[in-house]
Amino acid sequence: TWKWVVGPMFLYLCERLVRFWRSQQKVVITKVVIHPFKTIELQMMKKGFKMEVGQYIFVKCPAVSKLEWHPFTLTSAPEEDYFSIHIRIVGDWTEGLFNACGCDKQEFQEAWKLPKIAVDGPFGTASEDVFSYETVMLVGAGIGVTPFASVLKSVWYKYCHDATNLKLKKIYFYWLCRDTHAFEWFADLLQSLETQMQERNNAEFLSYNIYLTGWDESQATHFVMHHEEEKDVITGLKQKTLYGRPNWENEFKTIAGQHPGSRIGVFLCGPEALADTLNKQSISNSEADPRGVHFIFNKENF
Repeated sequence: TWKWVVGPMFLYLCERLVRFWRSQQKVVITKVVIHPFKTIELQMMKKGFKMEVGQYIFVKCPAVSKLEWHPFTLTSAPEEDYFSIHIRIVGDWTEGLFNACGCDKQEFQEAWKLPKIAVDGPFGTASEDVFSYETVMLVGAGIGVTPFASVLKSVWYKYCHDATNLKLKKIYFYWLCRDTHAFEWFADLLQSLETQMQERNNAEFLSYNIYLTGWDESQATHFVMHHEEEKDVITGLKQKTLYGRPNWENEFKTIAGQHPGSRIGVFLCGPEALADTLNKQSISNSEADPRGVHFIFNKENF
């Protein structure tokens, strides 16, 4: 038995030593941004740090806990000179980090007062394959939109630098959220992309659909009253917010009809139940003919 155990144990110990060495490297927090709905953004720098879109890191803050490591998806693009994560304040550890960063204070905080942070990673995910397709469907649920913030930022940088070498030609973006507060910090990025694409006469490059899955009667009445306005009253975007849940069968059939004979990447960051639904739709809407349309499903669950 020991012959079978010693090999994997040796590799495991080597991996732990590498992770320990990486976690000891100095990380500098360059900016802390407080977004609505108790979401904070940490912008950091680390010597030799290289990332790809959609990757994640493990973060430890000794001022909060000396042993706890927590995974967070990177929301920055590889083209930026820093890396960032967005953190929703939903538990004891995130609350402790929120207070350690001085976010509970009204006055401006000096950089030297920010807590020390240890970072391990980055680690790869399925989202890295986004640029391998000409057409993609990006589906985020709630805070699961974070990897697609990185993807959309990187698309913008690549598009501005040299659009002719960008294989990706069409993005269908879906965001499902229970309440309006979570839209606020991400809508700015979509507004910027929407404006820039229109200025370059390529507004069709990004098609996005935002679904508010939890809403009450007063919200519905407000929506009806302002439906005819040019911009959406919730997000400020030209594309109006939709209510309820998407009809995935219709969405897949429509996209399949618009891109015959294509390999379409479907990327999800969301709950397991939604993953099962999208996986079944990807299979049922893919054609048996190798020359027909095929949906390739990729997922990250939380």
